[in-house]
Amino acid sequence: MITSPSKRFLLLAGISVSVIGGSWFCSPAPEKTETADVSAPKALTPDELLARGKYLVNTNGCHDCHSPKVMTPEGPMPDSTRPLSGHPANSPLPAIPKDATKPGNWILFSPDLTVAIGPWGMAMAANLTADSATGTGAWTADQFIATIRNGKHLGQPGGRPLSPPMPWQLIRNFTDEDLTAIFTYIHSLPAIHNLVPPPVPPD
Repeated sequence: MITSPSKRFLLLAGISVSVIGGSWFCSPAPEKTETADVSAPKALTPDELLARGKYLVNTNGCHDCHSPKVMTPEGPMPDSTRPLSGHPANSPLPAIPKDATKPGNWILFSPDLTVAIGPWGMAMAANLTADSATGTGAWTADQFIATIRNGKHLGQPGGRPLSPPMPWQLIRNFTDEDLTAIFTYIHSLPAIHNLVPPPVPPD
């Protein structure tokens, strides 16, 4: 029988160590954390795709060149009756200085900003509307995407290069879904018959 205080202290200390040690080794394993959901993003509905395309077109400067303008006190504004129909066919242009296409000179724009002149020659903004004869009405979404990705008309390797100031080098970074949304939106607009002249190479 343990009677001395020192022996009782040793007995209690041993029990404490045993209990604490047992608690340490018998404690439950930490719960596993749930992994993040890595499933593919939900495909957009037709209405969502249309809304996405409208947002992208109206926030990325497409109207700056591809829509004819009306002059207002605040300057040229997109003509809401001809959105994205390109440079108006047979529209008269001011006289162009002969040295306008020489490298190092100023880049010139027509009064409604649908024509740009520089070292590449003269480029007129394309008709993007769904008119089959003069716009993109006969195009598929895949052809539109290939055009932006490759910087070539209809995406063909031997197609006509897209002329400046068309910023295809930036727009090509959009996702396929974004480019499909843009194509969907421009095809929801009125089809406008407007045969834009081909680009003119520098002299």
